[in-house]
Amino acid sequence: MPYPSKVVLQLPLSAPEALAPFVERCVTEAVELICVVGPMADEVEDQIDWLVVGDGTDADRFIVTTAHPDEPLDRVLSFATAWTGDGARGESPEVVRL
Repeated sequence: MPYPSKVVLQLPLSAPEALAPFVERCVTEAVELICVVGPMADEVEDQIDWLVVGDGTDADRFIVTTAHPDEPLDRVLSFATAWTGDGARGESPEVVRL
């Protein structure tokens, strides 16, 4: 089943090696927003940004990312739910744990 347009990645990562395949799947499935919540959210968001951008030659590779290192999950879910972006589909965000 594909991801919705908005995803909340809950940290910590128990399988860091799963981050790159997760990001590629998000790009392929046209995820528009990835919110990263939990300890080291800033660092993981940076990793996601680099994985999305790659070498910078494909302008179609774009996902909005946000980092929420000190916020509770319910607040981040509220943020993601309210986010509309560039035509984000009206789906609820999915919480993902890797």
